[in-house]
Amino acid sequence: MEFTEQQTTSAFSKLLGIEPLSLGDGVAEARLPMDENLRNRAQVMHGGAIFSLLDITMGLACTSSHGFDRRSATLECKINYIRPVAEGEVICRARVLHAGTRTLVVEADVLQGDKLVARGQGTFAQL
Repeated sequence: MEFTEQQTTSAFSKLLGIEPLSLGDGVAEARLPMDENLRNRAQVMHGGAIFSLLDITMGLACTSSHGFDRRSATLECKINYIRPVAEGEVICRARVLHAGTRTLVVEADVLQGDKLVARGQGTFAQL
């Protein structure tokens, strides 16, 4: 699927430093490099930054399923944090499990190399 930066990024995703990598057929991938502004008090990547990466990438997977002519909105989202991230970058891979006429169910993994950092699942409304 062909896409432009304007179609795949928002002011919020730019603020965090999220970069879309691939998009197509109900799947999406994006990366988030560690930045000093993303650290929590324990000096690891804040869970909110990881959750935002997950939610944004799942939204992109929805877009790759229904196309850029429609919008989607998160109805609910759940995440399990597995391990902390102290340095480097993380990659999120999301895929649509079910694309109905009104909602989509999406799952995603956040990885650092081959290590699982977090896993999530969400339900999105088609608008």
